[in-house]
Amino acid sequence: MGLPDHRGRPGDPTCGVVSMTVTSAAPAATGISPERFREHFPILADTVHLASCSLGPHSAALDQAMRRMLDTMREDPTPWDMWLAEVEQSRQRFAALINARPDQVAVVPSATVGAYQVASTLDWGDRPKIVATDAEYPSVAHIWAAQRPRGGTVEFVSGEGTGYLDRVDDRTGLVSVPLVSYRTGAVMPVAEVAARARSVGARSFVDAYQAAGVLPIDVAQLGCDYLVSGTMKYLLGLPGIAYLYVADGVTDAQEPQLTGFFGRANPLAFDPSVLDFPPDARRYQVNMPTLPVALAANAGLGLIGQLDMVVVAAHVDRLARYAVARLGDLAAPVFGPQVTVRDEDPRGLAAWLNARRIFPARGNSVRLSFHYFNTEADVDAACDAIEQWRRQP
Repeated sequence: MGLPDHRGRPGDPTCGVVSMTVTSAAPAATGISPERFREHFPILADTVHLASCSLGPHSAALDQAMRRMLDTMREDPTPWDMWLAEVEQSRQRFAALINARPDQVAVVPSATVGAYQVASTLDWGDRPKIVATDAEYPSVAHIWAAQRPRGGTVEFVSGEGTGYLDRVDDRTGLVSVPLVSYRTGAVMPVAEVAARARSVGARSFVDAYQAAGVLPIDVAQLGCDYLVSGTMKYLLGLPGIAYLYVADGVTDAQEPQLTGFFGRANPLAFDPSVLDFPPDARRYQVNMPTLPVALAANAGLGLIGQLDMVVVAAHVDRLARYAVARLGDLAAPVFGPQVTVRDEDPRGLAAWLNARRIFPARGNSVRLSFHYFNTEADVDAACDAIEQWRRQP
């Protein structure tokens, strides 16, 4: 069943992000098919995982990484060199994923900490306005709201379209935009927003947590000053590690207010009296991530590194369109990595699906989020179960 393509319509959330939207591609370009990629996740033999926008599925590579950690700690109870090497490898892999250099990427504990580090370095005196959207993930939005005591004024734009552009002016210090809305999966007009911010001398911050791993990301094309993402969702790792991209030429009005040994020019100097900040993105770092999450990050990023993101985006797009076609009026007709299901009792629906080994993202709504390992059979299983739920007396 075909669906109308609403992309490019003025005011539509995806208008102006053609570079982030792919509608067709040849699966052979990845060198690995969705079916072959699926084999990395034994849990999918009896489970339909449609919650990658919340937490990625358990992979065999993750199991291997955790076994490696335990084996290493048995042989070497102080594996500091291996630990640091894993963190650095994850930095390099994330940088490659977004077309950045490793020195442009800080390793931070979470996207929230990444946002805080950015906010803490800005002076809101001359440019107090922060323009954001009510589609921001709350943990990021709350960082901006917390700048009010420091002189910042926050304007939240309602909706997921181009309403940003009229609100950005010469009093704006920072414009924040998610690459993909966590609520609906809508792809946001990031390049347009970043260009508007740049035109008035403001900086742009992008939360790419709902996009990294399923959409192609090129920070040079986006033109943003900052971009943050982490590994627990589409990047197939665990919570506890994230990455903050900082563009060349970005300077700080003041040094990061949250810091630690990992944010030093030489983290291994261990001099408590010296507070030296590196000249690159590492100045935003605080502590070294734990060994389990560093290993898990490389397990996930290693899997993602096998894929062509253009092909992945096309695959995810096809599944989202197929789900919308099957669900009809029950689906919010927004195309992105996920589809929101309308229901008066979303928690009840999520529990119904979970009992059938179908796991969507749940909360105030039920969301079906798609990755390269998902198939039309996964969509059919979810939609059939949703129809059964709706037919209950």
